Amino acid sequence: MNGAASLVKALIDGGVEVCFANPGTSEMHFVAALDQISGLRCVLGLHETVVTGAADGYARMAEKPAATLLHTGPGLANGLSNLHNAKKAGSPIVNVVGEHALHHIEHDAPLTSDIQAIAAPVSHWVCTPESADALADAGAQAIAQAKRHPGHISTLILPANTAWDIAENTETKSQLGRSTSAREGSCVNVEGISVNDTHINELAQLLVLNRDTAKAGTTNVCMVLGGHCLSAKALELADQIAQSCNVTLLAETFKTRFQRGEGRVTVREIPYGINQAIELLAPFEHVITVCAKAPVGFFAYPDKPSTLWSPEAQLHTLANMHDNGVDALQRLVEQLDAGHFQPRLQARVEHVEPEDKELTADAIGLLVSNRIPDNAIIVEEAVTSSIGPTQHSASAAAHDWLEVCGGSIGGGPPLATGAAIACPERQVINLQADGSAMYSLQSLWTQARERLNIITVIFANNSYAILKHELDNVQASSGRVAMDMMELDRPTLDWVSLATGMGVRAERAQTVAEFRVAFDAALKHEGPMLIQACI
Repeated sequence: MNGAASLVKALIDGGVEVCFANPGTSEMHFVAALDQISGLRCVLGLHETVVTGAADGYARMAEKPAATLLHTGPGLANGLSNLHNAKKAGSPIVNVVGEHALHHIEHDAPLTSDIQAIAAPVSHWVCTPESADALADAGAQAIAQAKRHPGHISTLILPANTAWDIAENTETKSQLGRSTSAREGSCVNVEGISVNDTHINELAQLLVLNRDTAKAGTTNVCMVLGGHCLSAKALELADQIAQSCNVTLLAETFKTRFQRGEGRVTVREIPYGINQAIELLAPFEHVITVCAKAPVGFFAYPDKPSTLWSPEAQLHTLANMHDNGVDALQRLVEQLDAGHFQPRLQARVEHVEPEDKELTADAIGLLVSNRIPDNAIIVEEAVTSSIGPTQHSASAAAHDWLEVCGGSIGGGPPLATGAAIACPERQVINLQADGSAMYSLQSLWTQARERLNIITVIFANNSYAILKHELDNVQASSGRVAMDMMELDRPTLDWVSLATGMGVRAERAQTVAEFRVAFDAALKHEGPMLIQACI
């Protein structure tokens, strides 16, 4: 077999089942190999930001890496924004990036670029195999690196000649070729590093001491949970600790995968708004992070601190991002003898729905929350429209909640696409701002082609409303030109036409009654559907 076929085989043998692709000439031998070797589902995206964002959504829900297939440096560059988001989320991804034949690079053809340099900021491991014999082993190494806890991004650069040359050796025992790694070593640790006993004991002593000395009815300790410690199991362990030692539980602002709703422990999230976040964290004398970074402002603002906790507070870490946080929580429960506490689980609440009137984001939140099916997946990138839907859905049916973790907008529709590929039996609902949706509009075409079970709700306020908020936050004066950069008018976006043109059924809703009818229809519809919610 040629090198490309050996790489495809190595990916399949390593457990990779899906490849999100936007290929070009340099990758044609890899594409041809997909017909020769079965077992790798290939999903076409019409832009690389869809490809990389879908791989992120897939990895979060499948809990294993997908592959991407990208065309040279510019193709990789097109996908960087959602690779940035995926890296912040801790999602495992294996990128295969086509490159010119090695002997052709010196001629500086139009697509020649420094792919390793482009890949480095969003990759934990980068490798350029130099022969066909090296490809299978490089593929195995890429998978191993991607599986490192909590999930890493590997980028394998595929020179065209290594793909078309015959591979005499397809062993995968050692790494061959040029490679760079931000974190050395090839040991795969899927569960994460175990936190040492001494550290667990020290935190247990701190919690007991503060429980015994705190004033009655007050709590001076909060625990900030993130990453895989927002799973249902981790939240129950954290709640046992909270009850035992009078601890307030908080969730990090942007969440990879948050298991919430009926039968789960409800945890308040640290708000995006810096004033609200500072106010929330001000009372706490101790802040303990668990697989979450210490809370900081999304941006710097005049006369505002970068760190959100009180200057007098002490910061502690139970588990770092690379640690096994669930195990650390379990051992802390045991050390505190808190296992007898019953986790406080959320009951399902049926919200009173608004009367028929003009549609608002809050009304949408009430209507959707009452209708979320059991075990649904919610992808939230509603931005300024998110408050109502987020609050109301906390007491909806049990669901998984996914967010864009790196702040690069346009991640919502690709995340929903990948999540639906990973979990075809589950209803996916994408709560999506209109401005950010335009960054990855092509996701709708892939959803139609694959007949994915996705409902997209577009919060159509015809503006970059978040920028208006940020304009005030940074205390910048504005006039007509500045405000004109924040309006999505002249012309107003017609989402029904855009979706229909991509092959997705679409409806427009301007009132509560119209939205209720459209959403109920979407739940019964087979395949993707979009609702333009005019707010």
